[in-house]
Order: sequence, then structure tokens, then C-alpha cells
Amino acid sequence: MRRVTLLSLGSLLIPFAVAAQQVAPTAPHDSVRGAIRAVDTSARTLEVTAGVGFAIRVVRLQVPPAVPITDRKGTQGAPINLAELKPGDVIRVSFGSRPTGFVAYTIERIGSMEAGVP
Repeated sequence: MRRVTLLSLGSLLIPFAVAAQQVAPTAPHDSVRGAIRAVDTSARTLEVTAGVGFAIRVVRLQVPPAVPITDRKGTQGAPINLAELKPGDVIRVSFGSRPTGFVAYTIERIGSMEAGVP
């Protein structure tokens, strides 16, 4: 009887012990591809306008100093500064949600929009 009780107790506790040893999942992230609407280098923020279905989505992102920013036109994705991004540049951003808002993980400039009507 004692053996059955110990086996029952062990079978109930083992799943909890295994779950406690698993590594925490990585931070969830999203990505957006669109045109830069505004750049604020002093606050280190970007606003990106993207089309989602028939709607327009504006995503405001915080850009920490350690975030890699690259230019696809450069050699092998040459690194650039936040100050080199300007409204009208087309970018791809990987970002995540934090209590303070959306935070960029990577930024890649993939082109530029032409303004004006011919």
C-alpha cells in the first residue's frame, strides 16, 4: 500500500518538476514592412506606416541604441545610424511589445519611396 501511494505521488509531481526545468520561451515578436512616417533621433523613436488589408496601420517604435540598423543597398547589409533614416524610406522592422510600448529588435532599410507626380 505504501508503494502505491509513493508511486501515485511521484507520478503527480514529476510533470511539475519537468515543467520547472524547461527554458523560458523567447520574447514574442512581430514584424512590419512599411514607409517611415517620422523619425525622432533625440527620443530614438520611429513611426512606420504600413498597409494591412484595406487599412493603414501606424506603428510607433522605440529604438534602443544597441539595435542593429542596416541598409540592404549597402555591401552585405552595411550598418547605418538612426539619423540616416528619413521619412519615405521603406524599412522592415522586427519588434516586440513591452510595458512602455513597442521596441525594435532589428531594422533594415530596403528602399525609398519616390515623392511627387510626374
